[in-house]
Amino acid sequence: MEPLVRIVGDGAAAVAIQGLTPEHASILRDLIRSLDGGISISIRTTDKGREALLTGALVRLKQLPDIFRSNPLVPPQMAQATTALLDKYLRTDYSVDCRGKVLDLGSRTHIMGILNVTPDSFSDGGQYADMDRALAHAREMGAQGADIIDIGGESTRPGSEPVPEDEELLRIVPLIMRLSAELPIPISVDTYKATVAQKALEAGASIVNDISGLRFSPDMARVVADYDAAVVIMHIQGTPRNMQQNPVYTDVVTEVMAYLEQSIEIALAAGVDQEKIIIDPGIGFGKTLEHNLLLLKRLDEFKALGRPILLGTSRKKFIGTVLNIPVAEQRIQGTAATLALGIGKGARVLRVHDVERMSQVARMTDAVIRSA
Repeated sequence: MEPLVRIVGDGAAAVAIQGLTPEHASILRDLIRSLDGGISISIRTTDKGREALLTGALVRLKQLPDIFRSNPLVPPQMAQATTALLDKYLRTDYSVDCRGKVLDLGSRTHIMGILNVTPDSFSDGGQYADMDRALAHAREMGAQGADIIDIGGESTRPGSEPVPEDEELLRIVPLIMRLSAELPIPISVDTYKATVAQKALEAGASIVNDISGLRFSPDMARVVADYDAAVVIMHIQGTPRNMQQNPVYTDVVTEVMAYLEQSIEIALAAGVDQEKIIIDPGIGFGKTLEHNLLLLKRLDEFKALGRPILLGTSRKKFIGTVLNIPVAEQRIQGTAATLALGIGKGARVLRVHDVERMSQVARMTDAVIRSA
């Protein structure tokens, strides 16, 4: 069995190497203990073989591939896998081409403004169902600093019912046609239906934001590839109708990462350009309060997938639960706290309702993180 290498966080810099034989686990333990400090190792037995957990400062862990290559007893694939993992984890130069409109995610955190043209969204349902009001709000968000406008024609709040495709298209296609011609920034369509995505892309959208991670519609990945679009791949457990009834995980971070990794493979198999993929852990989509908090705490682990992270916590119920604020529109400060933390943990795109305020949060957080 080839060793599987993964980053683990929870407040510490660590690399886990799974699937080791007893012999290789012993070799690895002796090798790490022979070093002049800086890295500690612990080994446990799992149903997949031995697992070694190596912890230390990230600058020290970056030396692991060279350490492994220097010892002929360490399998070459272990050094190769560790190099590939750390390269992904440490990558910062993301640039996503959205059908000619480029998002330079390496330079700063980007803002995706939410435009729900539905009567029943959890926070702003009905406010922008009228075309003129939707256009005005999109223009306002653009002026306030939105880098992307994300248009949704079907609510995916907990307990929501699906909307017929014809109705969803009627809500979004005319709006996308107007905004894509008028605004210089990419337009994203928030849908899990391949037919809706195709019509939206034909109307001028350049990003597909799929809450199902390309799982609900078997043709979605092909549509994204055919139109050379960018795609946001999100994790969900269940469907919007039932996702919050009883979400259960053994290890929410590991399972969400595995889901996203599989969705990336689905995209690549269909011909989607890897550099056009953005990942989203799906805060609030089939998760309890504890799951959401843990995903935020360990968000940096998702960097190991090698794709930029989108974080969508804006006004969500878990914030209201923590702060005892039942009204979604009043969760601005709680949202700001989660987004600042998320940027520090590696988020590159923030999906928000309050563009002006959260743009300020992003700029201030970026200034601190990127300071010399």
